[in-house]
Amino acid sequence: MEISTPTLLVDKEKCLQNIEKMLRKAHRSGAELRPHYKTHFSAEIGKWFKSKGITKCTVSSVSMAKYFAKNGWDDITIAFPYNPLEASELSELASKINLNILIVSEESLEHALKNIKSSVGFFIKIDVGTRRTGIDPRNERLIEKLISKADKKMLYRGFLAHAGHTYGCRDVESVKWIFDGAVKALTQLKEKFGGIISYGDTPSCSLMEDLSFCDEMRPGNFIFYDWMQHNIGSCSIEEIAVCLACPVVAVHEERDEIIIYGGGVHLSKEMIVEKNLMGKDQNCFGKMVVLEKLGWQTKVKGNVVRLSQEHGVIKLSPEEIVRVKVGDLIGVIPVHSCLTADLQGHYLSTKGDRIEKMTKH
Repeated sequence: MEISTPTLLVDKEKCLQNIEKMLRKAHRSGAELRPHYKTHFSAEIGKWFKSKGITKCTVSSVSMAKYFAKNGWDDITIAFPYNPLEASELSELASKINLNILIVSEESLEHALKNIKSSVGFFIKIDVGTRRTGIDPRNERLIEKLISKADKKMLYRGFLAHAGHTYGCRDVESVKWIFDGAVKALTQLKEKFGGIISYGDTPSCSLMEDLSFCDEMRPGNFIFYDWMQHNIGSCSIEEIAVCLACPVVAVHEERDEIIIYGGGVHLSKEMIVEKNLMGKDQNCFGKMVVLEKLGWQTKVKGNVVRLSQEHGVIKLSPEEIVRVKVGDLIGVIPVHSCLTADLQGHYLSTKGDRIEKMTKH
């Protein structure tokens, strides 16, 4: 592979294994897998899901829904609150595919009823503790009012939730505590109001064995995984399917640091705080690994401790820094693969094939 600038490598075989593993869990739980595509943004990778029999997907924007509809996906849920300013685009898209939208208020549903001319399904977004948006599950009066407004054109689907606060967990017990609370709240709502439960966050869907409470599983990050998911316990390092290839542009042995061409505009500035060998807190923006002909090794060699726009600073041990030379290519496992992938213009498979993705206008 000829790489001269920061390039996200994707291991297709690992991706397929991750899909198969999550699909088996969905089947065991009696749920349908409706994966979220905000992680990979790629019609080509979407074909990998289709090869496993998956026919429905989730996206996070109208533009993403249009992109995947253009590429053959005809059953799409936009898991982002309804935006009144995009009503005409939604109406047009809903005339071509089976489309579901997300409602978080009475005002947004009233606007959708008046302005979307095509038949569309709607989920009521429930806040199960993330505190980002959504309706409190105890607000049954509002929920009942929203469901009562459904008609032949605006079809009530059920309840949708994303336990995004599991991303802040660092052990299975914490994820389970959040998961159990979400299960209880959503199950009570389904029993009282009907509809289906659409649930998804990668930590819960990866770590919990029984997801039979839901009708749809909607994780996204699991296709690639990343260092954050590894820290939570959602995946092994061997299951992480992406790695950013970065050129080394400087070596500073006097401070045990190397400088890579690979900064915030390539990795994002998402970070986690870890303990170093001395027990002190250290910032982690990614983990350095050694690249190989068809991928990368899984043994971590160093820590990305600082990022600026184009520069990345990696701390190495004295034993490791002497192995690195200016002009080398090294790999960085990203902290958050969704954001890293979003910043790329395209990907490169570990076999050297270019993988196109959605680009923003």
